Amino acid sequence: MAKTDPIRALHERLICLDTHLDTPANLARPGWDMMQRHSYAEDFTQVDYPRMVEGGLDGGFFAVYTPQGPLTPEGMMAARDAALLRAAEIREMVAAHPDKFELAFVAEDAARIAAKKKRIVYQSIENSYPLGDDVTLLRSFYKLGVRMVGPVHFKVNQFGDSATDTPHWNGLSPKGRELAALANDLGMVLDQSHSADSVFDNLIEISRAPIMCSHSGCRAVHDHPRNLDDARIKILAAKGGTIQINSYNAYLIATTPNPERDKARGALYGKLESLDGMTPAQAAATMREVAAGMKAIAAKYPEPHATFEMYMQHVTHALDLVGPDHVGVGADWDGGGGVTGMEDVAAIPKITERLVKLGYTEAQLSQFWGGNALRVLKAAHDARKPN
Repeated sequence: MAKTDPIRALHERLICLDTHLDTPANLARPGWDMMQRHSYAEDFTQVDYPRMVEGGLDGGFFAVYTPQGPLTPEGMMAARDAALLRAAEIREMVAAHPDKFELAFVAEDAARIAAKKKRIVYQSIENSYPLGDDVTLLRSFYKLGVRMVGPVHFKVNQFGDSATDTPHWNGLSPKGRELAALANDLGMVLDQSHSADSVFDNLIEISRAPIMCSHSGCRAVHDHPRNLDDARIKILAAKGGTIQINSYNAYLIATTPNPERDKARGALYGKLESLDGMTPAQAAATMREVAAGMKAIAAKYPEPHATFEMYMQHVTHALDLVGPDHVGVGADWDGGGGVTGMEDVAAIPKITERLVKLGYTEAQLSQFWGGNALRVLKAAHDARKPN
């Protein structure tokens, strides 16, 4: 869409938030600059300041993500340190560009920051594993600015069951219930994405505030355990929550497992883990090597890729089911999201264009693009325990 297009003008008037940005994983890459326009084909990134402006993305929840590791004291301490550093990196990025970004802590901050033409930076935790056995460490992350927390990721951990692992706790563990209670007390949003259905049921039962699915999909459209069934989407909406639609390929369409392909990719991804000690030039050369390797793997082991139309099937199904007051966008950028036709955040005006053509009003789109997430954030803040 051209800048002068009336739909683009509408899109620019909205406060557009994505509730799950894995972009902080790129902030410490040697030589990688949030202020430069990058390309997914060259360095696998999907979000930077130029592309946020190009796509009209006003901001969102920048994730403090930690991969699941061993449930040992050593593993938990390493995860704690990594998560604290990641939170610091987010704050350092914002501090380095005070004219372009601003930290946000409460729902009301979004409109104030957007009015100054800055990008809005909320923070979330994806996988609470770094808290170890001390749930009270969540208070420190709250003080760092984190306002949303998800208990688990791909694997079961000390807080509960994952949607993609063998159940162990039948929902939240006792520590998971402590985590949920403390999140409520602090005024943090509870995020169900990646958790098992049983965890969803527990959170709906015990949370004083609405919960969010920050990057999920619709199981009725594609039957995957990471997606939510219609009955639970309706319960989520009835409790005031919102489902934010993910664009992760495997959650949108059926994919065939290929161990050889996965092994080859794993070897290349392993090279990315060694970037920390490199010079910017070395890191750039490694990225080129990995990009070339990924193209070769894609040619050797072709696999189906979801399209923008398939992504919109999840969006429109959720909208038809519970309406525009309980659906939004959490596309999992820089964490595996992106579809053919919507490869990075520069392309998100296509979503607005499609929904306008389907008859959604500006007021409804305002809720869809940011209002619903902000409502849940405000409800969590209002339900906090007085100091």
